[in-house]
This record gives sequence, structure tokens and C-alpha cells, in this order.
Amino acid sequence: MEARAKILAVDDDPDILEAVSTVLESQSYQVVTARDGEEALTKLEEEKPDLMILDLLMPKMDGFAVCRALRNPKWVGRGSVPILILTAVREEAGRRRYELETGSELSVDDYVEKPISPNILLRRVENLLKKKKEA
Repeated sequence: MEARAKILAVDDDPDILEAVSTVLESQSYQVVTARDGEEALTKLEEEKPDLMILDLLMPKMDGFAVCRALRNPKWVGRGSVPILILTAVREEAGRRRYELETGSELSVDDYVEKPISPNILLRRVENLLKKKKEA
């Protein structure tokens, strides 16, 4: 049996992390979790996941700051992990805030607003992993 992808789930809400992990692990994905952006960047470097599911509103370092950090040349090669935003922030508001803060577009691979059904989450994850494999 082929090894399933490793996914980094980043959210400060333990209930969301548990739900996302349960859904992904039900399909044999390996799940690594982080509770804020600082921990996410550490895990990104240590674990080398195939995909990151990222919340935008978190303490210490939010998801917007993670996206900004990944644009730094230090992350070239390692920062190319596909990013699925999973947040309560409406997409237009999230993209607009990032644009105002950075002067550039929010460069993520997919954007989903909470709440999300398990089937839709799995479909989005599978689509992003498939695109990554084809690239």
C-alpha cells in the first residue's frame, strides 16, 4: 500500500485540530499539528509536509504572517508546500487584509471558510495533493 501524504494542520482551536486530524487520519493521511504560526514554521522545516492546512487568526504569529514568512528567500524550496487556508475569515476580507498589509496578493492554493464538511475537506486536500504530484 502506498504511503499517504503528510499534512501539517495549523489552528489554535484544539477542537478544530482534532476534527481535521480525525477526518484526514480516517483516510490514512499522516497528520502533524501546530497551534500557532511560529510552531507551524518549525514543523514545516522539521516534518517537510506535503500540504499545510492553515488558519489565519491565531496568537503569537497568525496565518497571514506565516504566508509572508514563506515569501522570504530562506524558504525557497521548503516554502513551496501547497497551502489550504481553513478559516472563519471570509475570503474577500482575508485576501484584502493581506494585500493591504503586504502590497501583494495572498498566494495560497485554496481557501475554505469554516465550517466545512469532512467530504469537502477531503476533496480539497486530494485535489491539492494531486496538483502537487503533477507539477
